[in-house]
Amino acid sequence: MYKRTIGIFLFLILFSVTTSLAQQEKNTLSLSLEDCILKTMKNNLNVAIEVLNPELADINVSLSKEKFLPQLSFDLSKRSTNQASYSWIEAATQITSDRDDYSAQISQLIPTGGNFSISLANYINDTNRVTNTINPIYSSTLRFNFTQPLLRNFGFKVNRREIIIANNNMDISENQFKRILQQTIYSVEEAYWNLVYNIEMLKVRKQSLKLAQDLLEKNKRAVEVGTMAKIEILNAQSAVATREADILAAEAQEKNSEDLLITTLNLVVEKEGADLANIIPIDKPTYEKKEVNLDEVLVIAMENRPDLQATRIGLKNNEINLSYTKNQLLPDLSLQASYWSPGISGDLILFEDPTDRFLPTGTLEGSPSAAMKDAFGFRYDNWSVGLTLSIPLNTVLSRASYAQARVNLDQALLRLKYQEQQIFLEIKNAVRAVQTDYKRVQAYKVARELAERQLEAEEEKLRVGISTNYFVLQYQTDLTTAHTNELKAIIDYNLSLASLSRAMGVSLKDKDISFSSILNR
Repeated sequence: MYKRTIGIFLFLILFSVTTSLAQQEKNTLSLSLEDCILKTMKNNLNVAIEVLNPELADINVSLSKEKFLPQLSFDLSKRSTNQASYSWIEAATQITSDRDDYSAQISQLIPTGGNFSISLANYINDTNRVTNTINPIYSSTLRFNFTQPLLRNFGFKVNRREIIIANNNMDISENQFKRILQQTIYSVEEAYWNLVYNIEMLKVRKQSLKLAQDLLEKNKRAVEVGTMAKIEILNAQSAVATREADILAAEAQEKNSEDLLITTLNLVVEKEGADLANIIPIDKPTYEKKEVNLDEVLVIAMENRPDLQATRIGLKNNEINLSYTKNQLLPDLSLQASYWSPGISGDLILFEDPTDRFLPTGTLEGSPSAAMKDAFGFRYDNWSVGLTLSIPLNTVLSRASYAQARVNLDQALLRLKYQEQQIFLEIKNAVRAVQTDYKRVQAYKVARELAERQLEAEEEKLRVGISTNYFVLQYQTDLTTAHTNELKAIIDYNLSLASLSRAMGVSLKDKDISFSSILNR
């Protein structure tokens, strides 16, 4: 019974350890920088928000095109009138009329600014007037109307202004979104390399603690054998305590950078990120030298920067608005042309004596279809052509809108020049940072190697009794600082390369990310 209890107890311990290890493995996610960038493009909430802006801009393009869609209208009315009869010839006591009107019209705005419409108007009029020889009357009129501005509002560019600007705004929105993606890629790279830095920094801190602990143990043994005073132990103990505190700070910094990366990747939307414990970066920072030519980089930036492209497109919008306001200063001269074909029918009242309207002998029935047949048969041709000139005094005496558009264009030109100037400065700084950080890596590498040799020499001097704990601890601190500086320089070099790619506007291309696939996700 006792052996069986021990066996069950051991099984539970092994099961608990296995489960703990499995849970730890489950909660750890190893990611490369490329993995992080792809997950960010897929999951990041800011990307999800901003991707809707080009979609909204595309909807605005569709809205702007609706002005050229045909418009169909219908009209239906009924009217009844009663009035006293002033002559027994018209009616005995009162004159009654009933009229039904029904019409349809389709109109189309054309790109030159003109308007073309086709309408069909019909009515039926029934009255008790004795003098009417046709009652009821059926009437139909087929009409073609065309109006074309010849000065103000004339031309394709003026009338398609909203569509052109909407298309330009969509391009601006896409370029702005592309720039946001480039900024996001840099943010991911920055968070990733900072996590790598803090993980390595924690290792350096632990290594520094190990050196201090080893020195403390050596000092204790030296005190035991009587070759060192007890006071020397205090220095080593103080160093151990200080470096333990440094480790706590480094661990907190590592978790902070890890949380930032997890938030940027928005891993909670993925199953693997629901219960994530920690991220393990699998990429190591590189410090291979990259040759950078300022002139070449500047040309690439001027061709590829999405924000610069957006500003240039915005300048085109200002030019279009200036052209439009200039057109609005012109008088309104319009050509108007109409052609219409009427048709009429009705019940023709027959009289035995044409001079006696009170003794009808019968009727010859008509119909609405007969009137419509005459209208569509173009039996009766009618047309008119005219010009209308309107000169609004507000546009003649005041040119405020045109002046405003002119100032807006001048401002846009200055804004473009300023942005080009800022990009040039950004490129120069980015190129200089790449070159400087690479030199820093080389310099700090030499400094770290020298610090290692100095520490080894000082430890040997301590061993033979010609040095003290103070100097050994000082050289340990110097070595830790050298490790930190070298690591920071390597990380800075990788970030300066990422910053240069962002400044050139080629982050998406460098990371082989399809903008269209993100836009249409």
